[in-house]
Amino acid sequence: MEKEESLRIVFMGTPDFAVESLRCLVDANCDVVAVVTMPDKPKGRHQDVLTPSPVKLFAMEKGIPVLQPEKLKDPSFLDELRGYRADLQVVVAFRMLPEVVWAMPRLGTFNLHAALLPQYRGAAPINWAIINGETRTGVTTFFLDHDIDTGVVIYREEVPINETDNAEDVHDRLMRLGARLVLKTVRDIQHGSVKPVPQSLLAVDGPLRPAPKIYKETCEIRFAEHTVASAYNFVRGLSPYPAAWTTLDGKQLKIFQAAKSDEPCDVSPGEMDTDCRTFLRVACTDGWLDILSLQLEGKRRMPVADFLRGYNWQLR
Repeated sequence: MEKEESLRIVFMGTPDFAVESLRCLVDANCDVVAVVTMPDKPKGRHQDVLTPSPVKLFAMEKGIPVLQPEKLKDPSFLDELRGYRADLQVVVAFRMLPEVVWAMPRLGTFNLHAALLPQYRGAAPINWAIINGETRTGVTTFFLDHDIDTGVVIYREEVPINETDNAEDVHDRLMRLGARLVLKTVRDIQHGSVKPVPQSLLAVDGPLRPAPKIYKETCEIRFAEHTVASAYNFVRGLSPYPAAWTTLDGKQLKIFQAAKSDEPCDVSPGEMDTDCRTFLRVACTDGWLDILSLQLEGKRRMPVADFLRGYNWQLR
């Protein structure tokens, strides 16, 4: 079977989320002539083991040339990239591109974003949508321009966020949906049938909400600032990684799973309560949040009952 009418594609991405889109293009017999991904990362106790990105591993398995520039404006990288004579560049979970890169192909460069643009522009759209209690999200393909996540929209597809979904659930759902949308976008760009729409013309509910990068300090859950519902959303929006955290006896306590309690609460937000056997709960501004799965600094992740069996609560 011949390649997809010889449209030459350079794919740019790094994590597992991007692999699914690349796989979809390869399985559809599109002509992916090269992949651009992040340099191998040092890992291990002494940071002496270089680990390739998931996109690199997949590309190598398929025999696709891999470029790993330290700097995207490096003249040698730009020359090498031009040499692949791409008609189109596809970006999924990569990094901000300079104009000299995104303007290079004759058909432009489009990006897959894990939200319904113009909502949730930024690095962590899945996390922030859940943290903010959204009941729907989706994926968007759009052409890159000078600013982050502001280019004209090609397609959007919507999915629900269920009450019990965490960030991993939504990530996996959008990864699969996004891969299909990437393939549709490639084919329709090739056939000249796309009609991009400026984001300013797209209807949104309420004010625009950003999705900035998440840092360790972002993940601290301050119970005095949370209702039970917002604390619950905060936990699942950061689960399983990087995970919401608080402190217990001077140690970091990560919370991976929680539940909203109906029990009345008459203590100050942040105070904990337990029977030392089956439940551990923490007070919010309007009630209790039950902790179901957690990890104390230096220990493994475990269900709350296992944690309580090994923790001498009376000696706190």
